[in-house]
Amino acid sequence: MSSQSRTRPTPVGFLRYLGGRPLPESMREWVLHDVVGPGHTRRYITRGVLPLLPILIAFSFIPTPLIYRVCMIAILLIPLVYFQIALTPFYRRHLLLTNGLDPDLISERKQRRKEATKADYDAIYGDREHP
Repeated sequence: MSSQSRTRPTPVGFLRYLGGRPLPESMREWVLHDVVGPGHTRRYITRGVLPLLPILIAFSFIPTPLIYRVCMIAILLIPLVYFQIALTPFYRRHLLLTNGLDPDLISERKQRRKEATKADYDAIYGDREHP
C-alpha cells in the first residue's frame, strides 16, 4: 500500500507527525479526528507524559523515603501536565495548519454549543427588548 493511499500513518509517520511534519493528503480525515475528535485532549496529554515515564519510574527506585520520591515525581509531573493543558489549543492549531486544514475547526464545536445555548435561551425567553 503506498503512502498516498493510506488513511492512517505508519509508526514512523506518526512520530514524524508528532514532531510537526505534515501527513499525506489521504490522511486528512485521520488528522481531523486526532485533533478535534473525541478524546483529543486525553491523547495529547498522554503523548506528552509518555516520554517522561522512564524518568518518573527511575525516580521511584531511588533509595530515599517515599515522600521524597513522590515529591520528585510530582515536581516534574504537575508542571508538565499543567503546561500541556494550557498549550493544547496552540498545539492543535499548529497540527491543523501544518496538515493543510482550517485552524478554526478547533473552535467550531464551542461555537455550535454557544449557538445551541442561545437558541435554547431564545426559545424560552424570546427576543424581548431589555428595559
